[in-house]
Amino acid sequence: MGSFADRYIQNNVIYPAFIPDEVSPSPGMIVMIPCLNEPEIIPTLQSLWACDPVLSFCEVIVAVNDSESSSPEIKQFNADTFQKLVVWKLKNDRPNLVLHPIYAKSVNAKHAGAGMARKIGMDEAVRRFNSVSNPNGIIISTDSDCLFSSNYMQRIESNFKNKSCFAATVNFKHRIEEMDDQKQKTGIQLYEDYLHYYKKALDFTGFPNSIYTIGSAFAVRAEAYVKQGGMNRRQAGEDFYFLHKLTKLGTITEINDAFVYPSARISDRVPFGTGASMTKWMNDAEDLALTYNFSAFLALKVLFDRADSLFRIDAENYSVFMSSLPGSVQEYLQTIDFSGKLDEINKNSSSVSSFRKRFFQFFDAFIILRFLNLAHQNHFQRQNLSEAIRQLQEQSKK
Repeated sequence: MGSFADRYIQNNVIYPAFIPDEVSPSPGMIVMIPCLNEPEIIPTLQSLWACDPVLSFCEVIVAVNDSESSSPEIKQFNADTFQKLVVWKLKNDRPNLVLHPIYAKSVNAKHAGAGMARKIGMDEAVRRFNSVSNPNGIIISTDSDCLFSSNYMQRIESNFKNKSCFAATVNFKHRIEEMDDQKQKTGIQLYEDYLHYYKKALDFTGFPNSIYTIGSAFAVRAEAYVKQGGMNRRQAGEDFYFLHKLTKLGTITEINDAFVYPSARISDRVPFGTGASMTKWMNDAEDLALTYNFSAFLALKVLFDRADSLFRIDAENYSVFMSSLPGSVQEYLQTIDFSGKLDEINKNSSSVSSFRKRFFQFFDAFIILRFLNLAHQNHFQRQNLSEAIRQLQEQSKK
């Protein structure tokens, strides 16, 4: 019998099945946790097991993984972790909550990293859902140093009861109270403030697809995962790319009343993200108190507020439109051949609403990030984060 992910599994899945057990009963949710050289995985599982019970049958896949270039110490630590998980499973499995530890050893060094680890586990979850023809199964992505609010599983389950919910992000708060080092505390607080500032500033511009992109705090239906080509193999930032690609399918649900609590420790595993930012902050290599100038978002808002007027605009009105934009936006639009892109969008749009949808599919989170980086080379200086947040709050009241 053909199933929804057959072709995806044939073309995109790198490993043969890790889990020999038959899929029974049919899972409604699968939590996926990548695990590399990770001392905190057992507390993470304990926290999941302590969550309020859900109605769905739930599997938890812990994808222990290392690279062919990992040190012998890391490989040994992983082997020990895997054995620990096997023992933990024997003692803790429940009729409706089952652990499946898997071990991907010596991943090709070229591809090893956060993206590949997440992909291995999520692909295995797809394989489980595919074998019971459940395209609506929920894959929950988190990390092996996280704890959870007790309503975490229930809130995800109830949000996905809505058929139109194909993906969701979950609220997050780093465990700052566990840290003794004041500089580290300050750094992680600044980083978290920045994540909220960036998301809310995008909301303020009128960008319809602003989301939190935290790999440890999202969930996606198996079918939507497959539709978007699955998780990428990026060394870092895999969550940012994956989630923004998902916004092309529609609006991602935001679950604000349940929390993931990631560890606030320093990590050298990925070149950017929380751990990398913290490492740079602790080494005085990055000032997390400085951020994108709020004026750059104000400039972007001018363009987004008037986007609809670009629908079927003629050449004369286009040049008037362009000259009315802030200099930073004008300059950027010229560097990306905006007029050519606009012609293309107009050719494929029969109404203002279809134009608007296509406009923001083109002018997506990546284009915005490039605009911000270019504009800060030529037009804006980085700004004190608390000052930027204050300006955003003031403007949002208007």
